[in-house]
Amino acid sequence: MSNIILTASCIFGVEAILAGEIKKLGFEDVEVKDGRVSYACHFSDIPKANIHLRVAERVLVKITEFQAKTFDELFDGINAIDWSFYLSKDASFPVDVTSIDSQLFGISACQSIVKKAIVDKLKSVYHMEVFPETGPRYKVSVSLLKDLVTVYIDTSGTGLHKRGYRTLTGIAPLKETLAASMIMISRWKKDRVLYDPLCGTGTIPIEAALIGKNIAPGLGRQFISEGWPQISDKAWVLAREEANDLIERSVKLNIQGSDIDEKSLDMARYHSRQAGTEIDIHFQKRDVREISSSKQYGFIICNPPYGERVGEKEEVEKLYVDMGKIFDQFPTWSKYILTAYKGFEKFYGKKADKRRKLYNGMINCTYYQYFGLKPPR
Repeated sequence: MSNIILTASCIFGVEAILAGEIKKLGFEDVEVKDGRVSYACHFSDIPKANIHLRVAERVLVKITEFQAKTFDELFDGINAIDWSFYLSKDASFPVDVTSIDSQLFGISACQSIVKKAIVDKLKSVYHMEVFPETGPRYKVSVSLLKDLVTVYIDTSGTGLHKRGYRTLTGIAPLKETLAASMIMISRWKKDRVLYDPLCGTGTIPIEAALIGKNIAPGLGRQFISEGWPQISDKAWVLAREEANDLIERSVKLNIQGSDIDEKSLDMARYHSRQAGTEIDIHFQKRDVREISSSKQYGFIICNPPYGERVGEKEEVEKLYVDMGKIFDQFPTWSKYILTAYKGFEKFYGKKADKRRKLYNGMINCTYYQYFGLKPPR
């Protein structure tokens, strides 16, 4: 019998992709809302979600939701929760609060009230006056949206886009979860070439290699919920063993990345080694205007500059014009381009077959999709 609700958060626009991932893990009772997907499961399913989900930003235990327009209502709603079900006597429970369009907009005041309500409840159960908070860490996350309070406990800790392989930072890095979303939206097949001609520090090619070989994105990192008494050590061991068994080590991939910046390429090669994908990706120094391939069918997936810095606009517009011309030399290939530049299609020279709104951090971007031909069977 299921005993908790897990909510996986994601960037707006990829909820359907995330829901598909969750169903692939074997969960059917899935509820999709803007920026999050929820489903019923057990505590023992938390390792599987954190280790396997590629486009989720965090995995949260959803505790409850209620209306609150006053601090008293907030206190009463939090105090009504059976916190002993989640928190042991020595549990550490920092509180994080966000408020959007709510009458309760004082973050520090709300945090104080939530913390006080939790302590008050635990006192009545454990008959203790002071809680040492030296044990397992439970990050309590409270969201206030238009006076609706939703209470979660974070099971991930550091955001899931932090796979663990990217330890060096380049200019305007693309989040790993967004890169994975771009690849999964494209429906790239692992028997086809994938080329990122503006690869920077290599995030898109590396995420493609992880997908192509079915390497779980969270396999090489730790999570805040490790050590929770509700989840046995064996559950974590089994989840990692299962993920290791699912890796398709014999698969041969043709993934390429190029860039004009040698320093970025050095970072890309280093990150690829850290991710265990160095044999699957070929990185080389090359201007996007000089790319070529002998393959008749393939995918170009890239995240070019947006022209946000002073003096970049004309340079970026010329880049888009040149991209349109050079990509024309790949008539059978599919092209997927993420940019926040509003006039992209005008300079690229073609209307996209499909567009999708995606967020690169706080930047509202459009994912322009140009469909190529399928190879003959």
